[in-house]
Order: sequence, then C-alpha cells, then structure tokens
Amino acid sequence: MPTVLGVSISASSYATLAEECTEWARKRESRTVLFVGMHGLMEAHDDPALRHAMNAADLSNPDGMPVVWAMRTMGFPEASRVYGPDATVELLSAAEKGRIPIGFYGADESTLANLISEVERRHPAIHIAFKMSPPFRPLTASEDEEVVRNITDSGARWLFVGLGCPKQEKWVLGHKNQIPAVMLAVGAAFDFLAGTKSQAPRWMMRSGLEWAFRLASEPRRLAGRYLKNVPRFALLLGWQLLTRNGRRGNS
Repeated sequence: MPTVLGVSISASSYATLAEECTEWARKRESRTVLFVGMHGLMEAHDDPALRHAMNAADLSNPDGMPVVWAMRTMGFPEASRVYGPDATVELLSAAEKGRIPIGFYGADESTLANLISEVERRHPAIHIAFKMSPPFRPLTASEDEEVVRNITDSGARWLFVGLGCPKQEKWVLGHKNQIPAVMLAVGAAFDFLAGTKSQAPRWMMRSGLEWAFRLASEPRRLAGRYLKNVPRFALLLGWQLLTRNGRRGNS
C-alpha cells in the first residue's frame, strides 16, 4: 500500500469499495472509510494525531488525481480515482438493490432535506433509516452518546457523513467500534446531491484542476485554504517522489 505524505492509501476501485462495504454491512461490523485528496493530506501533514488516526482507517481511497498520479509513480499503475461523491452515488444504488439500510449525518437542515428528497427521487425503494443535521458546534458527551444510540437503534448499516474535512474524518475515526455501521466520510457529496453546490466539469477533474473550479466558485471561503495548501502540497509531494527515486538509484 503506498504512503503519500505519510498517509497510507489503497489502490482501490468503486467495485472493491461496494463489495467490501456490502460484506461489512452483512456482518454488522463497525468500519471506517475515507476519501483522501489534497486537502485531507495537508490536514494530516499538519496534525500528526490526525495522520495517525487516518492510518488506522479500514479503507482510504484516492480521492484526487494528484494522489492517483503519485501512487502510479510509486509503482501502483492500477491506481484510479475513487471520488467520494461518485462513490456515494454508486453505493446508494447498491443499497437500494441490496436492501441495505442507510443513514445520513451532516449538513444544515435545508441541505439535508434537499438531499433526502433527491435520494428518494432517484431510489424510491431505498431505506433511509437515519438522518440528522448536527449543530455547528462540538457536541457534549451526553449529546454524542444520544447520537450514537440513535444511529445504532436505527439499524443503519451504511452511514454517510458529510461534515467537511477534517471534521468528518475525525468524527468517523473517533466513532469506530461505537457504531455498528460502515461510516463513510464522503466530503461534498451531500451538497452535490442536494444541488446546493456545482461540481467541476469532468475534464477538470481528470486534469487535477477541480480545486481551481472550487476556488472560483467559493473564493472567499476557499482562497486561504488553497493559497496555503496547493504550493505546499506540490513541494512536499515533489520532495517525497524525488527522495524516493534517489534512494532507489542508490540502492
């Protein structure tokens, strides 16, 4: 398994993801699934505790093309992007066909309502066992215990979590073995499915330029993040690949 900026990432696929999540749901196991792109890697780089926790995830998928290109350079030519929003769409279809009860945790109430409406429109036979828009503040211990209890009692086997990076990763990883469900930190999937935000054109995604589209769409919110992270990511990843190739040449 390749390690990109200290985070282990699987050379997975949408088919592999669906198969493993289905098997985990059948066994009622508590599992954690991440979709790791540039933002997540930089958060992990700056926070050793988060990096350690992310490396304990059951499945970390390459969410961005720069991550995929790095994995291929490291000797994993089969690596392909497993994008959180697209994976959510695939898994919702699988949940409907396999009668797997699902849940949604995250977003504001309006976005969550639009999301539920769209999911039910696309998948009329799907079983949405749980839905919650949590407050935009840390939960108290008693509130968190109630959330865990409600999710568990609902019977949801796949829980889609959309709280923004890195909050959603920390939430999912922090609730391992507390909730008997596959918990998936799916990023902007809630907003895209709800129609509250637009996705980048596919050619920009394939070219690794999705960040530029998002920056143009939300400059006030994202300018600071990308001005800080994009140059550092390029330099750190370039250094990792350079030193790795250098070690190979000297071996």
